[in-house]
Amino acid sequence: MTELKVPIIGYMNSPYREKFGIPRQPNLVQVESYIEMLEPYNDLLAFEGITEFSHLWLIWQFHDNKNQQDNPKFRPQVRPPRLGGNQKIGVFATRSMYRPTPMGLSVVQLKEVKKVGKSVRVYVTGSDLLNGTPIVDIKPYIQYSDAVVTAQSSYAQDEPERMTVIWTENAEQQKQDLIRDQKLDRRIVNELEQVLSLDPRPAYQNDPERIYKMNFADFDVSFSVGLDHITVVALIPLSA
Repeated sequence: MTELKVPIIGYMNSPYREKFGIPRQPNLVQVESYIEMLEPYNDLLAFEGITEFSHLWLIWQFHDNKNQQDNPKFRPQVRPPRLGGNQKIGVFATRSMYRPTPMGLSVVQLKEVKKVGKSVRVYVTGSDLLNGTPIVDIKPYIQYSDAVVTAQSSYAQDEPERMTVIWTENAEQQKQDLIRDQKLDRRIVNELEQVLSLDPRPAYQNDPERIYKMNFADFDVSFSVGLDHITVVALIPLSA
């Protein structure tokens, strides 16, 4: 069997500190993140002309897939979360991480490319990548050929509905205290609310009494889920 070896050109720095809570597709949440380029790819000459493009393709590695690392046997069928996590479908008809080549593909919006010390950072919005994700390539998004307006997307044709996000009195006070003490940026609050509005639970979980937890941008977020709303019950810095 022929194997293809590709270099890692950089690593994603994003507010998604764990897989739970990451949107199932890019551009559903306008989070800000950046790619920290590695040598010798941290050369601004490699990015000359890139700012003429509004969006980029990121090609990246599913690096935190422990199940596939322990059991690399090919799985021809998987259970997409969008179908409730119970219905099986062919792996090549999904974007599942459980695939023969653990590679992902995401469209993001380019903000800027900036030199930071000896490093080069590519700032983007709309990423659906876990913090620390290895990036193996960056390509410009070509509007006239990449945007197929008549495309059909089977079970994922429509964007998921969003829920209203509310804060308990205690959580609201925690949020305001953190903002006042300059430990929390309002941009992070907005991004968090976008993430929660998509209901990050697995589709098979439906317990209105359960308190869920996730890590987002160095904060431990506790929340519950009602019929049409998400309630944030606590927001604690991970360093606390």
